[in-house]
Amino acid sequence: MIIAGRKFNSRLFLGTGKFPSNEVLRGALEASGAEIVTVALRRVDLTAAGNKDILSAIDRDKYLILPNTSGARSADEAVRLARLARAGGAGDWLKLEVTPDPNYLLPDPIETLKAAEILVKEGFIVLPYINADPILAKRLEEAGTATVMPLGSFIGSHQGIKTKTAIEVIIEQANVPVVVDAGLGAPSHAAEAMEMGADAVLVNTAIAIAADPARMAEAFKLAVRAGRLAYETGLKEPRKQASASSPLTGFLR
Repeated sequence: MIIAGRKFNSRLFLGTGKFPSNEVLRGALEASGAEIVTVALRRVDLTAAGNKDILSAIDRDKYLILPNTSGARSADEAVRLARLARAGGAGDWLKLEVTPDPNYLLPDPIETLKAAEILVKEGFIVLPYINADPILAKRLEEAGTATVMPLGSFIGSHQGIKTKTAIEVIIEQANVPVVVDAGLGAPSHAAEAMEMGADAVLVNTAIAIAADPARMAEAFKLAVRAGRLAYETGLKEPRKQASASSPLTGFLR
């Protein structure tokens, strides 16, 4: 998978919220095989000595840290967070989130596009979290974002892909990688996204709150690989009638 000219072998992005400890997070990261790890900027103290917070659990030589603007309620807030992160050494990669609604955490399409246009012009590599809106996805792509990241369902809801039809349109029209983000509660949900033709998925809560996060991370890793392999091999359309897998031979006659 190529994003902004950089090659990644894993198609599973891992979020870092809700893990009970840094040690558990490290175990899940290792088991997941992920190479891109997203961290909320509001949870990071870039000035802390030795970064003795969540960043201490992440090997920067092994993982690309993708700061996100979670908690931003407007384009102005998101842009300010991004600039502060860059000034603090977080780099140019950014997951853009603008979610003014505290109950459903739905992204604001107007503010997201506004922020993306500003940040792309400032040299950020922007990966925007959006509703499953094909028109918005195309507008963001035209603005220069590195990916689009449509939600499968509400963040942390475990509902799976409730926006399948719209995501299929986004995948069909996109010229940048499509990452299904939010609401994936089971490895089967991740496999479904990959079978649809998504380039990657982002998972956080389902792994972080599992009884054994490392084993759940491995389950998602295998599901993503299986789904992608099935997509690349080619899935057949469902049939209304049965079709015998073993044709009749003269033996039964």
